[in-house]
Amino acid sequence: MSDHLARARELLAAHPVVDGHNDLPWALRQQVRYDLDRRDLATDQSADLHTDLPRLRAGGVGAQFWSVYVRTDMAGDEAVSATLEQIDAVRQLTARYPADLRLAFTADDMEAARAEGRIASLMGAEGGHSINSSLATLRALHRLGVRYMTLTHNDNVPWADSATDAPVAGGLTAFGEEVVREMNRLGMLVDLSHVSADTMRDALRVSEAPVIFSHSSARAVCDHPRNVPDDVLAALPANGGMAMATFVPKFILPEAVAWTRAADENMRAHGLHHLDTTAEAMAVHRAFEAANPRPIATTSTVADHLDHMRELAGIDHIGIGGDFDGTAFTPSDLPDVSGYPHLIAELLRRGWSEPDLAKLTWGNAVRVLRAAESVASATTRGPSNVTRESLDG
Repeated sequence: MSDHLARARELLAAHPVVDGHNDLPWALRQQVRYDLDRRDLATDQSADLHTDLPRLRAGGVGAQFWSVYVRTDMAGDEAVSATLEQIDAVRQLTARYPADLRLAFTADDMEAARAEGRIASLMGAEGGHSINSSLATLRALHRLGVRYMTLTHNDNVPWADSATDAPVAGGLTAFGEEVVREMNRLGMLVDLSHVSADTMRDALRVSEAPVIFSHSSARAVCDHPRNVPDDVLAALPANGGMAMATFVPKFILPEAVAWTRAADENMRAHGLHHLDTTAEAMAVHRAFEAANPRPIATTSTVADHLDHMRELAGIDHIGIGGDFDGTAFTPSDLPDVSGYPHLIAELLRRGWSEPDLAKLTWGNAVRVLRAAESVASATTRGPSNVTRESLDG
């Protein structure tokens, strides 16, 4: 593996990782309310975070979609305000570390950042609740730099069903379809992680631009609703989109699904949200794990998903979306953002070619964003001002 690891690091120096999803902004909000003096990312933050600048460099990360996620219990204008605060946090990060981070809005910006040796910093909103069913708010987020929106998070929105909620709309409503069309018009990527399979299929039917899954793996390998069914993977080439495999053990390792359900119940029994990663919450997690040994995912687990995704969707339609700082647990040899070389080494060991790996890490994500920009530049329709009430009743 040592030869493979050396080759992996060489490859990442030329074709760095574009990671589809990192929840650092929310972790900073929870832990220190964005006080970057208390979480100076120029120094080792491994005691509290999966992410800091030295580990991003060690991991060969060249572009990061920072999630500007807010919880789904933040409804209406509270969700919008919190999303704006998350966007502001990303802008604070890029302003504080200009030698390492470059705010990026386009595929050209990504390429320019790579040429400068900086990490392109893009933003993705995680959940349609962030726009409060307002297309004008969607446009405002785009103007502020948000370049994808995940249509739902763990709960339904009024116009789209989530993968982990009881179906209501049966996919996208008429207004949900209009959201997709408006995102196409803007050049904002439609992100289908977290949405139901019916919502995925509706979005693929409606979208004129490539869609993405910013952090989802293969449902055939691990039967979890957060993953992508085979028919949807097989439909990606016609759409031009891509699925970015996640590392979250409870989504990729079948044995971890039941264990995680029990761990989440334990968190709720202690009055904590199951996604909480504060010091108090992690202490509860660790105590549960000590009494109930956790099934361990590895790079091989992730590679099994990528092998399947490549077989179904093709090498031009897959990528990586780790979900670091958005999960309590990680694979043993992918503990944080420094771990990507170990994944690339495992894929080299399995016979993946270097040109194919260059597409996985860098090329596909840049192509997809550029394609979305092309669709937007070619559109002739003006801004949509319809309301959810006018379309859905």
